[in-house]
Amino acid sequence: MLDQDLWTDIHPYLQTRGPLVYADLSTASTIEDMAAHVLRTVPDGIFDVIGFSMGGYVAREIARIAPDRVQQLVLMATSSRGDTTLQARRKADAVLAAPQTFAGVSKRSIRQSLAPAREDDDALVNRIHAMGVRLGGDAFRRQAQLRRDGDTNRLGDIRCPTLVIAGQQDRLRSLDEAQELHQGIPGSQLQVLDAGHMIPMEVPAETQSVLAGFLRQRNG
Repeated sequence: MLDQDLWTDIHPYLQTRGPLVYADLSTASTIEDMAAHVLRTVPDGIFDVIGFSMGGYVAREIARIAPDRVQQLVLMATSSRGDTTLQARRKADAVLAAPQTFAGVSKRSIRQSLAPAREDDDALVNRIHAMGVRLGGDAFRRQAQLRRDGDTNRLGDIRCPTLVIAGQQDRLRSLDEAQELHQGIPGSQLQVLDAGHMIPMEVPAETQSVLAGFLRQRNG
């Protein structure tokens, strides 16, 4: 339930890399459909892909179905694990409990996604909450019902240069999950930042620095 404001703080750096395409993942109901939609919206030629959280699943799918187009891959605050039975049940319950008039993801949940030191940052919490409100109830219901199958056994299929970025204090995705990505993708790099789940909003300067080092290293 995030839109392109997730990247606002590092947008000035990203735009130096070339034209930006912000993927809209709010209208599709499967990872495969999301990946296909992104590929339809990106101009012909090669490009870099940065996938955050659920977007990491989409980014890896893009790298698998269009390996000749993906130049570099960045996976941020994400995982290769599939939904557990408990996670699937919680998502189903969230759909059933969602009111017809959607008021955004709960601020309590948002605070839990941040590093403990940022939980009381009302400006940041409100900014994240506003993204969910903008996307609306239909997008929430689609994303809550979306099934994430694990792809750990297919990580070796990814051959492009890959950077994995994890948050040291991420309470939604563990460092073990980041290590699984790093170990599964040949030649990948792993960087751990002092942040919760919302890495590009919590530590934008550090995120930009890590991206700049990786992308410059690869492209000169």
